[in-house]
Amino acid sequence: MLSALVKSLRPRQWTKNLLLFAGLIFTGNMKDLRLLGRSLAGFILFCILSGVMYLVNDVRDMESDRQHPEKRHRPIASGELPVHAALSAAFLLGVPALGLSYFLGVAFGNCALVYVILVTLYSLKFKNHVIIDLLMVALGFVVRAVAGIEAMAVNGKAPEVTPWFLACTLFLALFLAICKRRHEIILLNNRASEHRQVLEEYSPAFLDQMVAVTTTATVLSYALWSTIGTIGKFAGYRMMIYTLPFVLYGIFRYLYLVYQKEEGGAPESILLKDRPLQVNILLWVISIIILIYFYKST
Repeated sequence: MLSALVKSLRPRQWTKNLLLFAGLIFTGNMKDLRLLGRSLAGFILFCILSGVMYLVNDVRDMESDRQHPEKRHRPIASGELPVHAALSAAFLLGVPALGLSYFLGVAFGNCALVYVILVTLYSLKFKNHVIIDLLMVALGFVVRAVAGIEAMAVNGKAPEVTPWFLACTLFLALFLAICKRRHEIILLNNRASEHRQVLEEYSPAFLDQMVAVTTTATVLSYALWSTIGTIGKFAGYRMMIYTLPFVLYGIFRYLYLVYQKEEGGAPESILLKDRPLQVNILLWVISIIILIYFYKST
């Protein structure tokens, strides 16, 4: 049962919470051990909270998951993890994690609370509302990004959050969510609405148009962030636009996996197994670190 519980917390999907370190990296504070510790604590708390929300969501979607060729193997849907055990674990993990969030500051605690409320509303109400369901998923990533900034608040003061940073996060999250919906429709074909009611409102053609819009918006918002939306006094910020090719390759590689390899149902799995994408992300991170922490203007 313990193994089933850990699996239901979905550790693979905790990679989404790495977004909490974005503020630490982009503000040039990676060398500050105090802020690094606070960011790490925030990351751990969000991993716990997101795991708890997966438990609650899997309990609610137990019947529909049994209609899915892959999700029917989840511990709760398969009966490996009893419902009462899942809900008890969710309470015992979620309440302390939410309470501890406020030790990192009221603003961070509020971000954690907003995240829980957002995911709960999505699961109970908005997951069956066309377009709104995608926006709710994307807003969850925006909340993570803001939480990462607020985790660095010392004496109640956190670094400034730029609009372009949030816009880029929103559009990238939308891009991934739309690709996931497209994969579900292609995979389930005529039975898509049996698994997720809202899938009846989508079509591959409609989602393809949305992919085109969010792809463009993601690239443009990153370009604008890297030129006019960065924060700080570091000389390397003026060179940030040269990291754009890594972003272009990452998006095009992901589109290749979605359209040519018929993947995209689980972005976190692609991140963990696609070597070219991993290498690209690593090179992007290295270039960011070099520009912010080591580049000196002449």
